[in-house]
Amino acid sequence: MTVARELLIGGKSTPAISGRTTPDHNPYTGEEYATVAAAGVEDVTLAVDAAAAAFDGWAATSPFARRAIFLRAADLLESRADQVADLMAAEVGGTRPWAGFNVQLAANMLREAAAAITAARGEVLAAQEQGTLGLAVREPVGVVAAFAPWNAPIILGVRAVAAALAAGNTVVLKPSEQAPIACGLLIADILDEAGLPDGVLNVITNDLADAAAIAEALIADSRVRAVNFTGSTGVGRMIGTHAATHLKPALLELGGKNAVIVLDDADADHAVAAATFGAFMNSGQICMSADRLLVHESLAAEFTRAFTAKVSALSAGDPAEPSTVIGPLVSSTAAQRVAALVSDAVSKGATLLTGGGEPDGAVYPATVLTDVPKDADLYYAEGFGPVCVIDTFATDDEAVALANDTDNGLTAGIITENALHGLSVARRIHTGIVHINDQSVADEPQAPFGGVKSSGYGRFGGRWGIEAFTNTRWLTLATEHPHYPF
Repeated sequence: MTVARELLIGGKSTPAISGRTTPDHNPYTGEEYATVAAAGVEDVTLAVDAAAAAFDGWAATSPFARRAIFLRAADLLESRADQVADLMAAEVGGTRPWAGFNVQLAANMLREAAAAITAARGEVLAAQEQGTLGLAVREPVGVVAAFAPWNAPIILGVRAVAAALAAGNTVVLKPSEQAPIACGLLIADILDEAGLPDGVLNVITNDLADAAAIAEALIADSRVRAVNFTGSTGVGRMIGTHAATHLKPALLELGGKNAVIVLDDADADHAVAAATFGAFMNSGQICMSADRLLVHESLAAEFTRAFTAKVSALSAGDPAEPSTVIGPLVSSTAAQRVAALVSDAVSKGATLLTGGGEPDGAVYPATVLTDVPKDADLYYAEGFGPVCVIDTFATDDEAVALANDTDNGLTAGIITENALHGLSVARRIHTGIVHINDQSVADEPQAPFGGVKSSGYGRFGGRWGIEAFTNTRWLTLATEHPHYPF
């Protein structure tokens, strides 16, 4: 039976004004899983109306009352782990382990947001005038426009709204067209059940053909005061441009071309295990996935042999099967895109070690390449699928140069048994995140998360997320009458 969902505006399930709907397909079976309302620009205005009307009340709500809502929401999310697993399998082809990780991390993001609500914010400043108290006070910005992607739908749906709501803002959330329920409506359902007041979080779903118009209208609304977006670098540039046109701050977490560096003092078995996880968790559809494995030449033969054997044994297929590691990509089109990248690389001289070939619907096998030339599309393009490239280096300088040879700068992993060696290399990598003696895929709710270069700007997580969705105001209090020259 097909699921049918409407927009969420002002706490009410609401059809699009036009009456239009759009289908949501299961990527593994190709069948229609759900239909959702297809919003138009006029629906965007209604959603912002509701968010603006709810702002004063939510901003004035006791911090302890707000914290209680977030803590309840975290518990509710964890209690729905099985529902989330079924939803993610049907909507985006997520495997059950990936769904479980989404629930666990997203619940902790809600708890971290709850802690941030009652954490100290602001500073007491030294004042120039005698008897004057200076304060730097952080206050919510107003209505926030949030854009959540499909690939880690629960994690990134929660992250799109948690800090903004915790800081006292109201939000209009536009989830991905490929996961409108998992990264949008489900999050709102849970927060609503936890006690979030009507209008504080509004969700607008849309047809893919209308995405650009919806985004532009949302950002352009004068009542929207900040924007956050997680997704591809290409779309992120457009979001950032719209935000800049309207002088609105934007937090952008965009694509990556991430490297895992295996230094000469690494444990080879650990390096193989770490690289396999980093490259192929969620079929490589993570902004932090390890596209590139840079291996010291002294370990290259041993690593390549063991890594290729491990990858070739990864099971692929039905995401509902507990043994499946490589589930379907989000669509057959996405699988064809990865296949084209691999084919192009091989035609230009790359060596295929395992995988490759044509996809089976949306399923593409775990694929490893080496000797990929610079003129191959895959050399610089984000794979965003179950494909990675092995390259070798002789010196730390060469490893750093290879790792930094990309416009992106999100994350990296450095595998070594020598922490000081790893730290010295990490300080030279141009990314927002580096994990020493670990792979590139890691996220913690209290840590500053984000990239540099074409991977975006701003930081989610902990106090950095709160700062992204608040304004700093300078207030002074004169405890005695100041003297004026006239």
